[in-house]
Parts: sequence; C-alpha cells; structure tokens
Amino acid sequence: MAQELSIIRLVMEASIPVQIVIALLVLASIVSWAIIFSKRRMLHRARIEADQFENSFWSGGDLAQLYRGIEARGGATGMASIFEFGFREFARLRQQDGIGADQLLEGSRRAMRVAQLKEIDRLEHSLSTLATVGSTSPYVGLFGTVWGIMYAFASLGDAQQATLATVAPHISEALVATAIGLFAAIPAVIAYNRYADQVGRLEVRYDAFMEEFSTILQRHATRTSSGG
Repeated sequence: MAQELSIIRLVMEASIPVQIVIALLVLASIVSWAIIFSKRRMLHRARIEADQFENSFWSGGDLAQLYRGIEARGGATGMASIFEFGFREFARLRQQDGIGADQLLEGSRRAMRVAQLKEIDRLEHSLSTLATVGSTSPYVGLFGTVWGIMYAFASLGDAQQATLATVAPHISEALVATAIGLFAAIPAVIAYNRYADQVGRLEVRYDAFMEEFSTILQRHATRTSSGG
C-alpha cells in the first residue's frame, strides 16, 4: 500500500537548502496575509470615512464649523484631511494683505495636494511588499525544486538500480517548494491587484473633491477680493 502523501513528512525529509527555501516562503506568506487583512480594514475604513465626510460636506452646513470639528478631533485622514489642509491654508492666506484670489486658490490647492499625496502614500504602504511576494515567490519555490531534484539525482548516483519508487519520494519533496511558492504568490497577487484598484478609485474621489472644493473656495476668494 502506497504511503499517504503528507506535506509535513515531505518537508521534514527534504534537504536542508529546500527546507530553508520553504521556511522563507512560509514566512513570506505569513507576512503577506498580515498585510492583506490589515490593508483590507484600512481601505474599508477609508471608503466609509469618505462617504461620511461627503455627506457632512454636502449637507449645506457651515464649512468653518465643519473645519473646527475636524481640527478638534485631530488625526484626520482621507478626504477630511484634504479639506482640513485646504481650508486652513485658505483661511491663513486670506488674513494677509495683498493676496489676490488666484493666490488664495493656488495656496489652498497646494496644501490639498500635499494632504492627498500623504494619504495616498499611507494607503499604498506595504502594497509593494505584496507585489514582491507575488512576483518572486514562484521563482524562489522553483529554485528550491531545482535544487531538490539535483540533490535527489546526485544521491542516487551510487545506487545500482534507480526505480520510480526510489526516485518519486525525492521528486515529491522537491516539488513541495514550488507548491508552497504558488501558495504564497497567488493570494498576494490577487490582493495587490484588488487593493491597488481600490486605492486608485479613492484617489479619483479625492481628485474630484479637490476640484469641487476649489470651485467653492474660488467663489469665496472672489467675494473677498471684491469686498476688499
């Protein structure tokens, strides 16, 4: 009766280099799954916060009061952070003498752009790790497989007769490295593509909000300049 295939047994009986490759792949898989769950929560929260802020922003309330509420809470992220940076810079520049409407608008837009870049960088953090795990794990696993097969055939060099039953266990041990490499790579690639798309969609929403908010600020800046 053929022995039941056991991944643990194959790993334990593999050569030391193959075991090292497998250990690295398992570590990479654990890290990628930790990033996947963490990034899922972060992006889900970013979408909810964007929805909530847009509801507050377009509710027709006082923007100054909205700004004070965000500033009082502290640690604003996402769309609220973009609004906070833009409104603060607009209010600061408006208090200075000799500042035209174009300068008011340009200053607030620069501040909002800085906030947006910081937010996108925060959302994209660790995505490169997923991309690295997804792109390199199959090759690392393949290296372990090639090394294991070389080791298997080298160990059979002194044998008088090499049958399939003799070679198969060694080949199976080597192929485990490729299987674990794919196990680490596939979820990382899927998660990277999904999360990169979600970050891109959020970036589009932030760009749209900046344009809409800039239009509102432009009207305020024009009235301020006219009044002056």
